[in-house]
Amino acid sequence: MPIAQALLPEFDREMAITRTLLERVPADKADWKPHPRSTALGALAQHLATIPSLGMRAITLTEVDMNPPGGAPFTPPRFESTEALLATFDANVQQTRAALAAASDEELGVTWSLKNAGHTIFALPRAAVLRTMMMSHIIHHRGQLSVYLRLNDVPLPSIYGPSADTPM
Repeated sequence: MPIAQALLPEFDREMAITRTLLERVPADKADWKPHPRSTALGALAQHLATIPSLGMRAITLTEVDMNPPGGAPFTPPRFESTEALLATFDANVQQTRAALAAASDEELGVTWSLKNAGHTIFALPRAAVLRTMMMSHIIHHRGQLSVYLRLNDVPLPSIYGPSADTPM
């Protein structure tokens, strides 16, 4: 089985679960933080909506520099509304899914690098980037978002099984 075909069911499932959480983000709580050093709820949700775009970049480029020498540094998009958040997420998922579905095993074996100011942070095969820096990363932040939502009395959806709010 081609690598892309093995990754697509996992990608589809994780993105669908993530969307159910993003749908519940209360726009009026975008600035809420559980702790002064924590990321605000809206910024965390926006980060989640943006993470899938890393997959498309990993498949179509060989490196990304978050702060390229002589160039503009990456500036994360700001939370505007739940509707805009979902539109961003849906577009990123669609683009990455299309790139993944079209990727060959050879392409997924190419080394991809994440850099900062010209210095390599890590270099991994594209398939590993999709599993670690995209899917595992989104799962990690999705867990954070579920805690933020719980602390704001937002009912949680089922993630890998029933939640106290969504019995199966």
